[in-house]
Amino acid sequence: MEIPKKDLRIVFMGTPDFAVPSMEAIVDASYQLVGVVTAPDRASGRGRKVGISAVKKYALDRDIPILQPEKFREDNFLSALRAWDAHVFVVVAFRMLPEVVWSMPSMGAFNLHGSLLPQYRGAAPINHAIMNGETETGVTSFLLDEKIDTGQIILRERMAIADSDTFGVLHDKLMHLGASVVVKTLEALRKQNYTPAPQDQFFSQEEALKPAPKIFKEDCRISWEKPLDELFNFIRALDPFPASHTHLLSPEKIKHYIKVFAVMKERTDHSLLIGSVLSDGNSYMKVAVNGGYLHIIDIQIAGKKRMGIEAFLKGFSINDDWMVA
Repeated sequence: MEIPKKDLRIVFMGTPDFAVPSMEAIVDASYQLVGVVTAPDRASGRGRKVGISAVKKYALDRDIPILQPEKFREDNFLSALRAWDAHVFVVVAFRMLPEVVWSMPSMGAFNLHGSLLPQYRGAAPINHAIMNGETETGVTSFLLDEKIDTGQIILRERMAIADSDTFGVLHDKLMHLGASVVVKTLEALRKQNYTPAPQDQFFSQEEALKPAPKIFKEDCRISWEKPLDELFNFIRALDPFPASHTHLLSPEKIKHYIKVFAVMKERTDHSLLIGSVLSDGNSYMKVAVNGGYLHIIDIQIAGKKRMGIEAFLKGFSINDDWMVA
């Protein structure tokens, strides 16, 4: 039976910026958002300043009740969550929930995932899609179950990946597409006019499933011996976060740790040693790789902020005897 929109009680669960437009879309669509669950406040940075999540900030600004459990099975948390008497939980960019939580609402709990499931299950679907050179991705809403990103699919919407898209650009595109899909999913649940579909209906047995595990700092080191296109995709998949990194090696073998952000491809033949640096000392710096050169457009050296290559070269003297390693 269809529930009037004003009577549908929703609890939202999320933490980072990616989740906020979905909350905004729920509120703007005149749904009843009765509470928010987000991560506990954490100290971070050099000053160990305690910060609040983007989701908490949005909820505080609109006087929406908030829960911040350390553990999901705590009796006090479960009692408070149950007291909100939600019809549905909406989960966007949050932790894995135990069954005692996701089974609580009468109409179920659904998650928004930043890929076309079942491809790219895991914590970093946007990064991995770009890294693998995909030309298409999307978002998926699915019902939660006991495993990670395996539940029955409600809606999927596609989006092209441009060759110029970095992680940051595609993240924001999918963030807004996802907000639209969240509202469409709530409408489908409210009107009970959807049929959840098992994920195996969306790929063939001959098709390889590509995972999207969490990315750690050690995964972000640039391997310069890889082909031009693969390096280009790797670097843009980590721009601006968590950022690819390498070392600039001076002729005296002094290493300078750098992060590499925006890059540009130059496809050509050359006979230079892989990792050789070419620069006019003023306007450009490029690295010789298999299949051509990668021009470094934005860079960050240890202790400094991200900057364009011209600003970097004004304060850092580079010549053709340098290498990356």
